[in-house]
Amino acid sequence: MKLRTSNYWGALMLLLFAGLCSIMAVPVSAADTEGTGSLRPWQVSLQTKYFFQSHTSYEFGNPFSPRQGPLSRLEFPLNSWWAGASLRREFSRFSVGAEVFRNLSSEAMDVMTDSDWDDDDLPDLRTIYSESPCRMEASYIVRGDVDMKISDWIGLPRWFDLRPVIGLTWQRFSMVTHDGVQYNLTPDGAEVTPLPGNGIRFEQTYWQLSAGLKAAFDLGQPFQLARLRLLTQMDWAYIDAGNEDYHVLRAGRRLTYEKTTGHAWHALASLKIGLTQNLNAAIGAEYQFIATTGSHRLVNEPFGMDFRFEKGVRVWSEQISMTMGLEYSF
Repeated sequence: MKLRTSNYWGALMLLLFAGLCSIMAVPVSAADTEGTGSLRPWQVSLQTKYFFQSHTSYEFGNPFSPRQGPLSRLEFPLNSWWAGASLRREFSRFSVGAEVFRNLSSEAMDVMTDSDWDDDDLPDLRTIYSESPCRMEASYIVRGDVDMKISDWIGLPRWFDLRPVIGLTWQRFSMVTHDGVQYNLTPDGAEVTPLPGNGIRFEQTYWQLSAGLKAAFDLGQPFQLARLRLLTQMDWAYIDAGNEDYHVLRAGRRLTYEKTTGHAWHALASLKIGLTQNLNAAIGAEYQFIATTGSHRLVNEPFGMDFRFEKGVRVWSEQISMTMGLEYSF
């Protein structure tokens, strides 16, 4: 699949970022970093994020005999470029921050896959499989968190800043599949059916209430480097999730909804590089895995259908990303 214009812009930003770091990175003495938190308590940053090998998916089983599970599984790609901004305020013991991201890519860099196991006589046989390009509509990630410094309370060295952190995150992924190909599978072969136009309009949301630890290692002090910090975080989150799936090509107006709850594990690591007294560059990696279970609701009003069940309902997401940014302190 060819990259859209926004993806070329993302690659260009990466090249510009690397060039900026190589040109502007200059040594900064340790004395220059003392008192930074009190003199420049505000940090604002602009960031770009690239998701790869990432998806949000769901499946459900058959509530009726032979109760196969799964009956249907849909996997939506999240591989795309995003842009965002963050703001943070440092206090003597606490810090408070927020960030907002929106997708830059208008097309995911992978295909959505849809699988069904609907033969009651052969419940383990996948009978239908389709692949479709996936258009990304306006999607967002919004986060806020509060942390508290405890490293001095437990006797850690000055260059090791350890903080418990709690946060709230909202994610909304909006996608439309289009111009796909469906394979009707039998033990004797496959029948290929084109799926022209829009196929599925899908929206998934995740609310995440998290708690964990974050740590900052001032590499400039123990290793006598220029102003360089390693930032890490690991947290666990309670998840409340919901989605809406509108199968445009189905008869009537077929809508399904998943309401699920569960948990997530999240980790990140980044390097912050001092460029000037007030300007830092950062590059990092982030990983998150979400796992939830709950209920599936099927509604098709023209056919008088509206029922709910919990057999084999699962919603999950794996999100892997690289992030680059510039931060200004004041």
